[in-house]
Amino acid sequence: MLYILDTDHLSLFQRRHPQVVAKIQATPLPQRAITIITVEEQLRGRLSQIRNARNAESHIRACAALNDAIRLFASIRILDYDEEANLRYEALRQMKIRIGSQDLRIAAIALATGSILVTRNRSDFEKVPGLITEDWSV
Repeated sequence: MLYILDTDHLSLFQRRHPQVVAKIQATPLPQRAITIITVEEQLRGRLSQIRNARNAESHIRACAALNDAIRLFASIRILDYDEEANLRYEALRQMKIRIGSQDLRIAAIALATGSILVTRNRSDFEKVPGLITEDWSV
């Protein structure tokens, strides 16, 4: 089974959340993934931190965080937002599921790949029919 970490769970891992770290380390590498949507969200945030740095110290920290994120991305499988995922996304949109567009895209990728989405945001993701979720933070 493939487990997709949503953006929040990836952030928890980066901040060394003990339960998340333990569960990820116990999951074989070929069974772990993130989506290109999460990569985009994290890169956008890291680049914003660099742009908004007010002094050398905060700029150095922001650059280090960007470097850490890039290294993490190189070590984990990244799932594309492909034609199948887009078809799922459009179908979910037509169902008028009320969650954010980026979350809906992540859900579409999970459905298209038959994966389990690892998230704390169960209240939103449980609105997506057929999507299986787990929360590794508890």
